[in-house]
This record gives sequence, structure tokens and C-alpha cells, in this order.
Amino acid sequence: MDEEQIKAVARQLRQPYGEAGIQVGEKMNESNAHINLFTIEQLQHQAHDRILEIGMGNGFFVKDILSNYPSVRYVGCDFSEVMIGQAQKLNEVFVKNGQAQFISAGACNLPFEKESFDKIFTVNTLYFWENPATVLAQIKQVLKPGGLLVMGIRPKHIMESLPFTKYGFTMYNKEDVTELLANNGFTITNIFEKEEPLQTIAGYSYKMESLIVSAVKTEQ
Repeated sequence: MDEEQIKAVARQLRQPYGEAGIQVGEKMNESNAHINLFTIEQLQHQAHDRILEIGMGNGFFVKDILSNYPSVRYVGCDFSEVMIGQAQKLNEVFVKNGQAQFISAGACNLPFEKESFDKIFTVNTLYFWENPATVLAQIKQVLKPGGLLVMGIRPKHIMESLPFTKYGFTMYNKEDVTELLANNGFTITNIFEKEEPLQTIAGYSYKMESLIVSAVKTEQ
């Protein structure tokens, strides 16, 4: 890929759009399968949980949350209209039976009632938060007291090797994430790190790794 193509990929990863965005969403299902499933595992959801996902892409992994828990209520929000449309199609049954809902919203402005979610999670969105403190304040507002936040990212040493991350990505290592959460009203409860199989991007093989940090809303 030339630099313009790499820039286009970076823009699509931030906010998928158009027909290309649909293809990007499908590709992300493959490339991010491990980190999504690891993050959902760390969520440790239970019956009757109300769960919010920030940036759910095309919603491919929603089934892994809802299939065995009919009493769980899931809300996915994304600022990509293309991804919302795809998520509604992929999860039509869950939407019809009231288990799932998909809403157009950015992470910095969550349109939900105060303390309305037991658990909130997000995968590969932190890089794009222009003001992380504002986003975390929003998350705290809609998370119940003692509620769980689970964040899945690729650590900085992995992200730096990828060709598209120099365009609009802010990269974090484990210490950066834990400090960010601790400074914004969260108490770290678990850190999960795991290597993944190599991935091929534009003909080159790259190492992959999941970093998943769990934290609870600090009581005030």
C-alpha cells in the first residue's frame, strides 16, 4: 500500500463509512477476534446485567454476550452509521426480542441515564479518544456504583509496528492505561495480557497481543 492508501485505512478504522466501511467491519471481525473474545471473557457478565459497548463495529460479537443469557440487556453505541446499520442486521433477532439496541453516539457524549449500566466495555477505541478524561467522566456517569469497565487495546509496542497507526492513533502501554484510569476515578481490578497468532497485513506478518484492563468505578 502507498501512503494515501494507508491513510485511508486509518480513517476507516477510526470511523468506517461507505461500502469500504462494510468491508473494513468484516475484516475487523477476523483481525480482532481474539481481543474481542478475551475482553468479553473478562467482562464476566451474569444474568440480568445491563451492558454497554462503546464502538461495537458491526456487532459480530454481540452473540457471544447474549446467546446464553436471555435476561442480559445490551446496548451498543458507535459514531459510524454504517456500523450501526450492519449491527442491526446481524443482530436482528436480539433487537426484535429486546435484548439488544444500537445507538448513534460518540464516546464523549453518551446519551444514557445516570448509573444505568452494570458493565461497560470497549475494544480498540481508546486510540481515538481526543479527550480521554472527558470520555471516562461520561462512562463514570452512566455506570452504576461499583460497576465494571473493561478496556481492550493493542499495547504500544505492537501498535508502533503497524503501518497505519501513525495517522490519528494515540498509543498506550499498560502503565499508561492504568494511570489514566486511576487518575479518572477507577480502581484497577485485573490486567490481562496475551500474545495472539501473527497477522498478515498487506503481505507482511505482524505480531499481535491483547492488553485488557478491568477496573471498577471508585466509590465517592
